[in-house]
Amino acid sequence: GSADIGLAGPEATIYVYKQGQEDYVINFAQATKTDGSFLVGRKPEPDFKWENLKGKTVIGGRPGGVPQMVLEHVLRKHGLTPHEDVTLITNLQFTATSGAFTGGTGDYVANFEPTASMLEQEGVGYVVASLGVASGELPYTVFMAQKSYIEENPEIIQKFTNAVYKAQLWIQNHTSEDVAKSIHSFFPEVDIELLTKVVERYKAQGSWATNPIMENEPFNRLQSIMMEAGELDAAVDPDILITRDFAYRAMEDIEN
Repeated sequence: GSADIGLAGPEATIYVYKQGQEDYVINFAQATKTDGSFLVGRKPEPDFKWENLKGKTVIGGRPGGVPQMVLEHVLRKHGLTPHEDVTLITNLQFTATSGAFTGGTGDYVANFEPTASMLEQEGVGYVVASLGVASGELPYTVFMAQKSYIEENPEIIQKFTNAVYKAQLWIQNHTSEDVAKSIHSFFPEVDIELLTKVVERYKAQGSWATNPIMENEPFNRLQSIMMEAGELDAAVDPDILITRDFAYRAMEDIEN
């Protein structure tokens, strides 16, 4: 109840619904559409194959979190059994993984930007693969609100969705450097040049949604990954947890 609108992974809405909450949380505008993490190794590997990870140690995310589920899904997809063929370190704080890697722990680390590029800049790591590219389109982060709030405040949700779509169009119509400058205040420790590279990397692999519509198929793919990881017993009908009304309206009302 401390916030009206949340930005999170839609798995949160699945868990809330599965707990039987009557006033469950509904996804109304998609922000990102791939995993945003990268596999960083200790040396450049231009011919990297996921199969190379056999017998190696990878610093991952926390158990049950989507970044870790996606990493394990990608390993399985390439014939590797997590925790058997590949040693996975999953007990480190999200903020401590790059420090542990720099300090000598593990052969690889899965990091989000700008951390991945900062490791490259420091000369201690090299991005060898993208988890986003390897796992395909997923509704990674989405704006959401409680069912009752959406029903009682449709005009607020509409205005918010319009703003999201305007931002999505702005990103598409501006250079990576323009985008980097606009977000620099959130990453003051990262120089513009490196931040531009980060934006370019995410743009190139289509990580940012180009409109707020959240489709069923990628949502079901996420549910499959969750079931594969043992975090979900059965899929939820996407139409219960997604509304596209506000996204469609935003796209009708706002000129490209």
